[in-house]
Amino acid sequence: MNKLTSYILVGLTLSTGLFSSCNQQKSKDGRTDTYSSGAITFASDESFSPIIEEERELFEQVYTDAHLTPIYTSETEAIQMLLDGKVSMAITSRDFKEGELAHLKLNKGFPLTIKFAYDGLALIQNKANTDSLISMKDIRRILTGEVTRWNEIYPNSKNGEITLVFDNPKSSTVHWVEDSILGGKPITSPNVRAVDKVEDVIKYVEENRDAIGVLGSNWLNDRRDSTNLTFRKEIRPMAVTNLDVANERNSYKPYQYYFWNDSYPLTRTLYILLNDTHMGLPTGFKNFIISQDRGQLVILKAGLLPAYGRIAIRDVRVNED
Repeated sequence: MNKLTSYILVGLTLSTGLFSSCNQQKSKDGRTDTYSSGAITFASDESFSPIIEEERELFEQVYTDAHLTPIYTSETEAIQMLLDGKVSMAITSRDFKEGELAHLKLNKGFPLTIKFAYDGLALIQNKANTDSLISMKDIRRILTGEVTRWNEIYPNSKNGEITLVFDNPKSSTVHWVEDSILGGKPITSPNVRAVDKVEDVIKYVEENRDAIGVLGSNWLNDRRDSTNLTFRKEIRPMAVTNLDVANERNSYKPYQYYFWNDSYPLTRTLYILLNDTHMGLPTGFKNFIISQDRGQLVILKAGLLPAYGRIAIRDVRVNED
């Protein structure tokens, strides 16, 4: 018997772009890097490391005289490094705050914000847990401690106490949850844990049936790493709804198409924050990431939604035996 399955494919219609260059003179600060050569260090929230590593590796393959050293840390520390002048580029999930812009401008900086992709916060759970649908209302109740056990959401649940696990107390995931879900208020649940890094979140959920892990959706499709969720059959993302009661028809997982049509409630914007007065390699790498014919294709193939380029959506039906 043939089974008719419908798939929605997300594609990117590109316009050819050139990686421009300009004449560089030796800077007063001693920097000698150019748009496509030299050596720099930049900072990024650790949760974005899968996608940023793909971008960095491809950039260095194309521009062999360029050497980029990433520092994967918390979002708070990445932005602080930018404010302190230790780096000229930071990858984050938020824009500059007014005070940060004022600080950089006061010190004759040139702060610039560039959107480069859209991803989602993925709520991952152990596959042994069959309570796989959740509403934004219940997520807020968990974060505030109003709900601490699974049967307070699902009356027939046999699961126990809910543990919510984040990668780092200063990470982009924590900040986004507090700003966008709790309206700027802190997480007050007694059942929240913060581990050291994303891999520890995944491991914790693997070993604890009652846990919910919070991480960036780019970790669902890290093709370079055999330890990522694509290969971990005991882990899966939950489906989320904006409605008060979650069911299979109104709940969505953190996939590209649902970022595009705003169905996934936990979609967020990813930013490149620059303070590159030299207009050198940080600016060149930024332009590469947002280039439609290279950097944005990396974004698309990694399962995120590119910020640039015309998105093509196709509904494909496949007969399966």
